[in-house]
Amino acid sequence: MEPVLHSFWPRAWQRLHRPLTLTQRNNSGCHASAHGKHPKAIPLVSRLYQPSNLRDVGPDSRLQGEQTCKSQRLMQQAGLIYPSNPGCYYYLPATVRSMEKLVRVIDQEMQGIGGQKLDMPSLCSADLWRSSERWELMGKELFRLKDRHGADYCLGPTHEEAVTTLVAHQTTLSYRQLPLLLYQITRKFRDEPKPKFGLLRGREFYMKDMYSFDVSEEAAYETYESVCEAYTRLFARLGLRCVQVQADTGNIGGTLSHEFQLPADIGEDRILVCGTCSFSANVETLPSDQTDCPKCKTGTLEESKGIEVGHTFYLGKKYSHIFNAAFSNIQNKPTIAEMGCYGLGVTRILAAAVEVLSKDEEIRWPDLLAPYQVCVLPPKKGSKTEEASNLAEDIAHSLGETLPCLKGEVVLDDRTHMTIGKRLKDAKRLGYPYVVVVGQGALEEHPIFEVICQKREETMFLGKDGLVDLLRTVETV
Repeated sequence: MEPVLHSFWPRAWQRLHRPLTLTQRNNSGCHASAHGKHPKAIPLVSRLYQPSNLRDVGPDSRLQGEQTCKSQRLMQQAGLIYPSNPGCYYYLPATVRSMEKLVRVIDQEMQGIGGQKLDMPSLCSADLWRSSERWELMGKELFRLKDRHGADYCLGPTHEEAVTTLVAHQTTLSYRQLPLLLYQITRKFRDEPKPKFGLLRGREFYMKDMYSFDVSEEAAYETYESVCEAYTRLFARLGLRCVQVQADTGNIGGTLSHEFQLPADIGEDRILVCGTCSFSANVETLPSDQTDCPKCKTGTLEESKGIEVGHTFYLGKKYSHIFNAAFSNIQNKPTIAEMGCYGLGVTRILAAAVEVLSKDEEIRWPDLLAPYQVCVLPPKKGSKTEEASNLAEDIAHSLGETLPCLKGEVVLDDRTHMTIGKRLKDAKRLGYPYVVVVGQGALEEHPIFEVICQKREETMFLGKDGLVDLLRTVETV
């Protein structure tokens, strides 16, 4: 056993036999030991701002004219999101934790292929959009407004014009600096005519958009492929089965486009997948009556529904030519850059993951994105096993101290006026990957803990070493 465990478990066992003491709460709503032994506080479930039943959302209900789906219903019932107005939501603290974890994963993948993160204004000048002729093309999808001087603006749904203008203003850009990959993760705005399905289709949402600038068409295609491969790795890390499908370029433009789709019955996109080869496409890109695979010629295309969570475009010179985004080539002559753009729906990925992984009444998160990894349940106050409460507190504190992967990832359900059964039901509904129940077994000479692994739907009874060995394998970002 590792030395740190030798120091932890005797200390925990000593506390088991001490008289119960009142706990102290700091101003952040976390738990600090009354004995002063734990300088680092841990979150208490009773103090987490995750109010359930802010609004009752049944499976057949309609909310502010919106259609509901499993992810919307579960996330609202669990107090993860709350509707503000049609297509707009409050993201409550647990959801923000999950989203921040997703952003970290995206940052790792984008920076792994050379992406540089920036932040562009959401308030975009109409002049830029008129230059690209998308002011009229986008129509009512744009949220438009005027400033006090009468100038026209829009709230950016995408930033091709803005980023190309930024690069065009750098007149000293050299071919040696390319490929240049710039990305941001920010709020986007689209005036959806019928927002629905919670975070799956809203008017205000978070998106990752990346824009690439290359020296040639060949180099631009290589960049395009590297981003698509990064997307594939991203979804694999999240444990989500994602299909890359041939797609229409739409109002973004360009000559090549792919969508990344999560197969789901609630999906609004219809995708065709060949049963013989790797070909897949959105139905929009093929003749309506086509059933034979255009790639292998022998396979049959099978239709299913999907949720679009990512979209990539090869733009060529569509925007760089308009805004004169040029670089100095090897002959030191100005040359127009080849471009691509690549989007990921951050909040949509979060909701789509809940949609495809969850049970009807219990949330299941991708392992990396769970707001907290471990929830510790002490005995009910006044019960025969109340004596084990101190041990539960020590476990909750010490797991994060002894296992670096669990730092900040453990919560203590201190609502000991409730039975363990009721709190366990809440824990399952909220989707903590691991729930540690400190009950009768903890009073034995060699304490035994009931450990529920939500994803595997498995219950284990582990001793002190087994518990630490199990949780040592948890991967976090």
